[in-house]
Amino acid sequence: MKSNPVGWFEIYVQDMARAKTFYETVFQATLEQLPPPPMPEGQSCGGDMEMWTFPMSEQGYGAPGALIRMEGVPSGTGGTMVYFSCEDCAVEAARAAESGGSVSHEKMPIGEHGFIAIVEDTEGNVIGLHSMH
Repeated sequence: MKSNPVGWFEIYVQDMARAKTFYETVFQATLEQLPPPPMPEGQSCGGDMEMWTFPMSEQGYGAPGALIRMEGVPSGTGGTMVYFSCEDCAVEAARAAESGGSVSHEKMPIGEHGFIAIVEDTEGNVIGLHSMH
């Protein structure tokens, strides 16, 4: 494999306004709306769809991604775990709790690989936070 294994991520949500506020507050970032992808005539991407992307850079390290609200697609636990890079994952974990989410696992060491914290967002999705300090 010549590139990073994750090329894009999607976090499915039910209430976009609530989820967008949660992620913008926790990561102190502004999400940007993406138009739905173009579909061949007569095909639909699942009805009403709304997408908001996290800040991204083509030259930056890591994978870009977005919050997705799509009819018939549930949010919540049991899906893919996405880890967000942080300076100090305890800071973002605290913001998650203050923004209507919850902290499943406080900041904990993972040996030479730094630290992680696990939080649940306002939509029931579990996400990871990773930092080296």
